[in-house]
Amino acid sequence: MSTETVVLPPGTPAPDFTLHTTPDQTVSLSDFKGQPVVLVFYPADFSPVCGDQLALYNQVLPTFRKYGGDVQLLGISVDGVWCHQAYAHDRKLKFPLLSDFHPTGATAKTYGVYDDTTGTTKRALFVIDTEGNIVWNHVSSAGLNPGADGILEALKALPKKG
Repeated sequence: MSTETVVLPPGTPAPDFTLHTTPDQTVSLSDFKGQPVVLVFYPADFSPVCGDQLALYNQVLPTFRKYGGDVQLLGISVDGVWCHQAYAHDRKLKFPLLSDFHPTGATAKTYGVYDDTTGTTKRALFVIDTEGNIVWNHVSSAGLNPGADGILEALKALPKKG
């Protein structure tokens, strides 16, 4: 039986997490305190839509940084670190992929974007400001690439450091 969860809305403090990016290295959201962060929850490495979506973000990362300064992009799925490493290498990704593998989807559940039916994360985006608050989010269907426009608009709207 699937239970619907509520996606964390803008204005909510982003919950901290610590996830593996390699078998012996972890990344925490709090590592980027004072920086804007884009969280990209996606269903699975090596799936066609995810491949297009993450390749697009990799390509427009310089544009994200043009508007978001020292913005950090983090990809999160329930795939394991070995799968992430192979996928990041294959796609030449310039941002970390984090494994929400064990317990499965714990971070996605905290953000309200875990899909109990499929056992994966929903395709969801969150932009977090320098204060650690969610300023924008978007959830799309698993088969739809949400593109980069919403992220760019949210980054443009962030207050600039003076």
